Amino acid sequence: MPVINTLELEGVSPESWGAAAREALKEAAKTIRNIRRMEVLKTSATISDGDVEEFRTEVRIFFEVEPRT
Repeated sequence: MPVINTLELEGVSPESWGAAAREALKEAAKTIRNIRRMEVLKTSATISDGDVEEFRTEVRIFFEVEPRT
């Protein structure tokens, strides 16, 4: 039976909340193996002069812990 660990991250994008979530996943995947699932926790945006400057998406990633060898 696998053991699953979690990590919360925030992605940022000038394009969209979806792009911000994908950015968080992309960065996590550089150092974490066996990512199995991602959950969106919260979205927000930074505003400048009445326009959205950047989209922010908080995510929780779920990854399988590798057994010790």
